[in-house]
Formats: sequence, C-alpha cells, structure tokens
Amino acid sequence: MEYEDVTEIHEEFGGDRLPPGQRETSAFPVLSKGDVPSWDPETWEFRCWGAIENELSYTFDAFQQLPHESQRQDFHCVTGWSRLDCVFTGVTFPTLANRAGVSDDAVHVMFHALDGYTTDLPLSDCLRDEVMFAWELDGEPLTGEHGGPLRVVTPHKYAYKGPKWITGIEFLTEKKRGYWEKRGYSQTANPWHEERYS
Repeated sequence: MEYEDVTEIHEEFGGDRLPPGQRETSAFPVLSKGDVPSWDPETWEFRCWGAIENELSYTFDAFQQLPHESQRQDFHCVTGWSRLDCVFTGVTFPTLANRAGVSDDAVHVMFHALDGYTTDLPLSDCLRDEVMFAWELDGEPLTGEHGGPLRVVTPHKYAYKGPKWITGIEFLTEKKRGYWEKRGYSQTANPWHEERYS
C-alpha cells in the first residue's frame, strides 16, 4: 500500500514520537462513551453546514469517491496508550473545506457523530492534511468498534478530538464546547504538553 508518512509530526510540537505519559501498544483498545450505533448504508449521510458558502451532503458511496489518500499516522489516546504506524485511508479536512468554501468569519469547528457525540477544535487545527475522515485502517474497512463506517483522525491531538461514527462538520463563527470538553477534558488536547484535562 502506498501512503504518506506523517509520523514525524511530533517534531513540530517539540516532543518525542511517544508523548509523555503514553505507553505504546500494538493492540487497538476500544473506548467509547456508549454502544456502537447502527447505521444503514442506504440512508447514511455526511453533511457540512454552518459558516460556509456551499452546504455539502454525501452518501457513503459518494463520500468514498472524493479525492482520498492513505497516511501512516500515530494515534494517541487520552487514557495513556498510543498505537504507532496506523495506516488510515480517507478524505482530508482541507479537501472538504475547499469544496465547502469556508466563510471568512468561520473560526471554529464542531464535529457531529451518529451517536450524538460532539467534539470541537479551532478551524486552524483542522486545516491540516493530517486531519482525515477515514474509512480504512491498515487496508481494511474500519469496524464499528473503531468508528466505522467513518471516523476522524487527529494525530496532533488526543484521539477524543477525532470522533468515531462521524456524520458531519459544523463550521462556527464562535467557539463552542463538545461532549467531553463540557465535562472537563482539555479543549486543546496537545499530547506533547499532556493537555488531558482543563
């Protein structure tokens, strides 16, 4: 499989590849706020709305037809484990942002998931090629436990900033807090600064 290697992203943040307080694992532990939601390929929809010029809507098949790529990334969970060398395949955030035509007054993003989960990030943290809407891991379709059919990956943040079962992006003109952020988790979530909690 051909892919772009982005595992040196830690150098940008002045830290080692394995962030402080993390332990490396070859497994992929399953952590979610609730049960795996069911989804129907016939009715599933991915949307972009808010402070943009063009609202977008895709079926799962149409989403997979968008320009996409594979990247080798590292994955850091806020609970203290990291899985290195994950190869994710999907659509990058900038690809969607360019199609949506982000408004000049957009400053923040809220991700929405099938189970009602939300998480937020500044727009500037999302407009990176490493932020990806992925449907494959290591050449296999994402399982439901790991966020299939589609999840966000954010290798420069703890993984709660990359929601499973993603169904949409809301572009915001002001900051809002997502599910865990309202419950005391860090809004910045930088693994190399151990920004786990507010």
